[in-house]
Amino acid sequence: PEPAPAPIVAEEVAPEPEPVEDDVLELTDTYEAPAAESIGDLDVSPAEPEPFPAAPVSESVFAPIAEIHTPEHPSVPTTNYDSLVGDSAAASAASAFAGLAASFQKPEPAPAPRGVDLNFASGSTVEAMVAEMLRPMLKDWLDANLPGIVEEQVRKEVERIARSAG
Repeated sequence: PEPAPAPIVAEEVAPEPEPVEDDVLELTDTYEAPAAESIGDLDVSPAEPEPFPAAPVSESVFAPIAEIHTPEHPSVPTTNYDSLVGDSAAASAASAFAGLAASFQKPEPAPAPRGVDLNFASGSTVEAMVAEMLRPMLKDWLDANLPGIVEEQVRKEVERIARSAG
């Protein structure tokens, strides 16, 4: 014989407490400052915060900065060591660099003869359009060939100097 199953007793469920409205902050509620209280003959109101004093403005911060004078050609100290190149070679190299720098400046375009308009509707000239189209091709060619050319020329110059010194 099997034991009888235990009777199922329903547990009492505690009722949920009602939410307390005072604990919830409603952002729509407005804040009212406490009113002034009267203590005897005195009217007492909450203390107003004192404003912070303004920070002092230092005139030196906004004073103009004096221009720094740098010489156009700084003096190079002379030392007693044998230089790798002579004075004439250094002057020649400096002249070559100055010429190279001048070649990067755009020359003034020659004025077009009267009655001949070399500008397109976009405002650019044929010369400007050709230069714009050639620039990527020239860059590719220089990227591919310039390192080899420079290396070969430097090697030849070093060999020439070594032969003349040796």
